[in-house]
Amino acid sequence: MIDLERDPRIVLTLDAGRTGLKFSAIRGDRLIAGPTSRPTEADDPARCLANIVGGFDDLRKVLPAPPAAISFAFPGPADYPAGIIAGLENFPAFRDPVPLGPILEERFHIPVFINNDGDLFAYGEAIAGFLPYVNRLLEEAGNPKRYRNLVGLTLGTGLGGGIVRSGELFTGDNSAAGEVWLLRNKLDPSVHAEEGASIRGIRRAYAEECGIAEDAAPEPKEIAEIATGRAPGNAAAAREAYKKMGEVAGDALAQALTLIDGVAVIGGGISGAHVLFLSHLVRAMNAPYDGYTPPLRRLAPLAFNLEDPAERNCFLRGEARTLEVPGSARRISYDPMRRTGVGITRLGTSEAVAVGACAFALSRLS
Repeated sequence: MIDLERDPRIVLTLDAGRTGLKFSAIRGDRLIAGPTSRPTEADDPARCLANIVGGFDDLRKVLPAPPAAISFAFPGPADYPAGIIAGLENFPAFRDPVPLGPILEERFHIPVFINNDGDLFAYGEAIAGFLPYVNRLLEEAGNPKRYRNLVGLTLGTGLGGGIVRSGELFTGDNSAAGEVWLLRNKLDPSVHAEEGASIRGIRRAYAEECGIAEDAAPEPKEIAEIATGRAPGNAAAAREAYKKMGEVAGDALAQALTLIDGVAVIGGGISGAHVLFLSHLVRAMNAPYDGYTPPLRRLAPLAFNLEDPAERNCFLRGEARTLEVPGSARRISYDPMRRTGVGITRLGTSEAVAVGACAFALSRLS
């Protein structure tokens, strides 16, 4: 895994939203310029591209040294390795194929790397956030177990995801790895998980519990305040809405971890309300299948909520023991408990994406 802290190269990054573009420059694991902003103007292809180019150009002028690369997240679908964005229905400037990467390479004469934001979030947390945090806790607890693999989930307008395996971002053969939003919806298998684990999922669940129209439901932040008694409304319905969201996200995460076998980190705007859903999410991961006696758990490793002190201590303690090697004086450390930990972003979602973008570029340049 690349050592960001000691790398002197500068990488330009972009946080591309439907209404705004935020540009930054990163050296190592620190922001050295920006963020600066420009409007997206997503309905006008020419003006949108001009704003992207202009934002990087403005940032480059204030740097202490030339940048080594441009690296950023952009909505898909896309052929990310080729730098081609296409088919973005809610981003009209990129409804038709646009070779955004090659356009920027021609303009700035440096390598350009584009990825999905869920991928870069997971990579940033694996490099400098949640994964080293978990391994540091295990080391401090004297436990020999260490983790190398991570699944990242982002909960917001949609359900995003990313996979890091042994220090490397796993993107797949079609730039489509980690598309957790397309996993099944536990509470309604006729639709995908994003319908339940997203802003609209929380609003829909609250509306159903209250018996009101979905478009009359408040935003998740207000629903969270209702659930905790800080705003007027149906508190029971608000808590149930977050519980349902946690169930759907937890089942989807269990499906992903069945294949990946690592730890999991959660970011995105909804993650700020984790006290309302994280316990339900972990409970869904540990839920058994109904058709077996004795019960068969949904997930082979036992899942722990690492934001809960008691569960975190159990996770760190594990079942660590030492074994004698017959015929010698040697003793080895051993922890037979199969387990995974789930927690909230340690960097913040935007910073994790920026760190992931920088690390991805430097790893490719190296």
